[in-house]
Amino acid sequence: MSVEVLALGLNHSTAPLAVRERVSLSEEIIRPAIACLRSAFGKGVREAAILSTCNRTEIYCAAERGAAAELPAWLASYQQLDPNELYPYLYRHDGDAAVRHAFRVASGLDSMVLGEPQILGQIKSAVRAAGEVGGLGVTLNQLFQRTFAVAKEVRTQTEIGAHSVSMAAAAVRLAERVFGDLSKTRMLFIGAGEMIELCATHFAARQPAGMMVANRTLERAEHLAGRFAASTMKLSELSNRLAEFDVVVSCTASSLPLLGLGMVERAVRMRRHRPMVMVDLAVPRDIEQEVGRLDDVYLYSVDDLGRLVQHASDARRAAVMQAEAIIDARVHNFMHWLSSRAVVPAIRDLHDAADVLRQQELERARRALARGEAPEAVLEQLAHGLTQKYLHGPMAALNQSPQDEREQLMHWLPRLFPSARDRRR
Repeated sequence: MSVEVLALGLNHSTAPLAVRERVSLSEEIIRPAIACLRSAFGKGVREAAILSTCNRTEIYCAAERGAAAELPAWLASYQQLDPNELYPYLYRHDGDAAVRHAFRVASGLDSMVLGEPQILGQIKSAVRAAGEVGGLGVTLNQLFQRTFAVAKEVRTQTEIGAHSVSMAAAAVRLAERVFGDLSKTRMLFIGAGEMIELCATHFAARQPAGMMVANRTLERAEHLAGRFAASTMKLSELSNRLAEFDVVVSCTASSLPLLGLGMVERAVRMRRHRPMVMVDLAVPRDIEQEVGRLDDVYLYSVDDLGRLVQHASDARRAAVMQAEAIIDARVHNFMHWLSSRAVVPAIRDLHDAADVLRQQELERARRALARGEAPEAVLEQLAHGLTQKYLHGPMAALNQSPQDEREQLMHWLPRLFPSARDRRR
């Protein structure tokens, strides 16, 4: 059965945050999930990779066509979800549509922030994880290598990423709406990943009164804090020290909220109801959703920031058409390569059959030489034998085929067996 490229998933366009966080897979879970997927489908899924970010969870496969219909049920089962809760938000792309989707995602065309560059690094991490558990073969390896090349081409030849308003810049803007000048505010960053680093960079430019980094691993917190002359603290100190901060930005890989309603309520009382801006960029969320109902707390999720950012993306719309043209051409190239892969078994069989004929005639020639026959005659017989056996199949097909098949064979013979004149051209 033929194998094709498939992409299944959900993203910020198809699913709300409440659904995305239930499907999200942390980095340490992705590897066993790939192994489980391939084990569940056997040869039905030859290769697999999983991309999971705050905005999307997607499965990329080189799989038999029949496997595609069963992938949603597997994902729901693996995440212990009712299929009816998940299916309305899923999309599936097959063949060239799956390839185009991968190219668009890597190029930032399918992102909440048009042209954002972080997604490419996230895809590279997903590919690395898939490779570590044997999830990549020839097809997905080729797909993702071309995906990286397309993303680079789009970013260097178009203005798709120019003047982009990042999520970090949007977080700063929201804080300024509440506090105005941020120079007197104290800021807490929970986590030490790429997104927190981006946010810290943007907020540091406003020269706040103080910056603190809290992280599960204190060493990583200290490394990040050192860049911005910030302080560090343990996550276990959050409950006692939360009231010290005017702006809280959180983005961790925790599967459970770090900041609950009760903890934030106590902090608000200690602050004597001075306002607090809380930005939760994590999926699943780090801050309980109910916190947003508190009068003195301005809570923003990743989707809230995404809506703010999208208003600033109109200036780059003209670059999208150019990027789509590049992607269309590269999709065509990949599909041509993929279709050529389909003839590899036939080519291998031809080589094997020719090698059997070669061995037979070579053995016959060796025996003739051993009997003392003249080398010239042996070579002549070797060449004649190879030619006759090589042409036996085509000649038999021409002589024995019905008229319509014979006409088709006559049409293809000049291409399969070029004449001596054609070879000299």
